[in-house]
Amino acid sequence: MSNDKKMREKVLKLKIIPNAKRNELKGDKVYLTAPPVDGKANKALIEFLSEHFKIKKRQISIVRGEKSRNKVVAISQHK
Repeated sequence: MSNDKKMREKVLKLKIIPNAKRNELKGDKVYLTAPPVDGKANKALIEFLSEHFKIKKRQISIVRGEKSRNKVVAISQHK
């Protein structure tokens, strides 16, 4: 059963650049206008990826790096 779960998730390793001029994805770097304060950049990251990939926010989770600029994000295919 865990193999099924792995097959339904895509894992991304991203470097977050907060306080940018605009929200933008360039390779493995995500530029966000939000500051890295009180989880604002994390919320902005999930919202940005949701819009970029045209998926629901609940399909995205930060697996590692919640308080770091280097993050591992999981995108679930079926939720």
